[in-house]
Amino acid sequence: MLHMILTIVQVFSSVAIIALVLLQRGKGAEAGAGFGAGASGTVFGARGARTALSRATAVFAAVFMINSLALAYMGRQSSAEPKSILDEAAQSAPQPAKQLPVTPPPASAPGKGAH
Repeated sequence: MLHMILTIVQVFSSVAIIALVLLQRGKGAEAGAGFGAGASGTVFGARGARTALSRATAVFAAVFMINSLALAYMGRQSSAEPKSILDEAAQSAPQPAKQLPVTPPPASAPGKGAH
């Protein structure tokens, strides 16, 4: 159950990081600010979007890394005993039935030998 919750958090944080990185402006976008395309297209103002998106990206990156370590630790604990295909086949194969000890035939009487 905990493994499933951590996996869902991992997927959510990775999608959030991707979305936040795509929303941020690149280094080359600052060149357009000289021609008047700078602050007119931002919702948060000239500096607010960079700070808010950068901090959110950093928070989701930290959640992603801590969650990755937790999932790796849990995965290592669940598979502590290495198994091969032959080990699994030997465990799932039906066990042979126990054979009863064979009793030797009764010995012949001392007075009656072979002719």
